[in-house]
Order: sequence, then C-alpha cells, then structure tokens
Amino acid sequence: QVQLVESGGGLVQPGGSLRLSCAASGSSSQYYTIGWFRQAPGKEREGVSCISPTEGTTYYADFVKGRFTISRDSAKNTVYLEMSTLKPEDTAVYYCAADLATVRAMCAFPPYDNYYWGQGTQVTVSS
Repeated sequence: QVQLVESGGGLVQPGGSLRLSCAASGSSSQYYTIGWFRQAPGKEREGVSCISPTEGTTYYADFVKGRFTISRDSAKNTVYLEMSTLKPEDTAVYYCAADLATVRAMCAFPPYDNYYWGQGTQVTVSS
C-alpha cells in the first residue's frame, strides 16, 4: 500500500511559478512510478507528468512540456512538480498517484483507474 500527500498549491498570477510536492510513504513506495494528474471543473482528469522509480524515464503531456519539470528525491521519498510560466488553463486540482506501470502507460492512457491517489492540491492561476 502507498500513501500520498500533496502540497504546494495556491494562487499565482499568470506567468508565475509553483512547486508541488508529493510525499509518498509505505514499505514499497520507492518501487512505484509516481505521476501528476489534474482535473479542472467540467473536464476529465488528465495526465500531466510521470517519473519512474529509477528517475531515468519521465513523461510530459504536450500541454506542459517545456514549462513543467518533474523530479524525485529518493532520500525524502518525495516527487516534485516544478511549474513555471503558468497559464490560466493550468487551473485545476492536481493529484499525485502511484502505480507499478511504466511512465507512459501510467500517464498517457486514461481512464487512470486503480492507482493509489493523494487528496489533491488546488492550483489557481489568475490575475
């Protein structure tokens, strides 16, 4: 079993930056692929970025590539999502999730069922 806790969300103006954190716990959590997903009101949940346990493989959705960076700190058992050049369209609840799949399988293929999920953190991009 994996437990996940997100933090770092908040209100930021367009063009600003935020860093989200996903703290994982559980005896096997270090072996899981960790991903960031988001869901805006009225929209389906979508994959944002995922990172493998070895940190050698990452996935980025086209709509965030070049703006967001995912990283993993194994000592802290925490995955980060550094978001820059934020747009109003990035406004959503951001969730982290854990699964044993590869990064592309986890992040790029909905409906993203049967993952371990955190509670989510709200990101609002508005002037």
